[in-house]
Amino acid sequence: MSSAPLATLTTARLMLRAFEPSDAPSVQRLLSEREVAEQTLTIPHPYPEGAAAEFIGKHSEWIASGKRLIWAITMDGAVVGAMGLHIVAAHRRAEVGYWIARTHWGQGIATEALRAVLAHGFDVVGLHRIDAQHYKENAASGAVMRKAGMTHEGRLRGVVFRDGVPRDNELYAMLRSDPRP
Repeated sequence: MSSAPLATLTTARLMLRAFEPSDAPSVQRLLSEREVAEQTLTIPHPYPEGAAAEFIGKHSEWIASGKRLIWAITMDGAVVGAMGLHIVAAHRRAEVGYWIARTHWGQGIATEALRAVLAHGFDVVGLHRIDAQHYKENAASGAVMRKAGMTHEGRLRGVVFRDGVPRDNELYAMLRSDPRP
């Protein structure tokens, strides 16, 4: 599996690129929105001051280790989200995670970015399987995964706790050999 520097990915409308320190103020503002944080497992609300700069500061170490790849999703030069692969090299698999700015929900951005990241994961990184999870209540994220070609594999009941409450997650996956949209 490849552990090269983070590639820039381009789609019809988007550029997925490495985060830069100058992105921190935008990320801080976007992740301070309760609606964005509520749909994720790891983004706290309120989002702590300075957390975006700290988050971005960890990326080069993660990428160099080959354990995580993380892209800023940009549209017309502005950061509108993030998408990453958490890689388990021994099993040639990864979990994809993402968030999109609330002002950009419902525009197909997540689907477009996910298709690019899936292709990169299979064709460049050499993964065999990529999976993703979303909270049962977040039907929009499930639609993104299906449109990107992922298959629903089931519900993981009470698999995570968010704010002290057990949550069910829906599990989706795609294998390298699966057809791509």
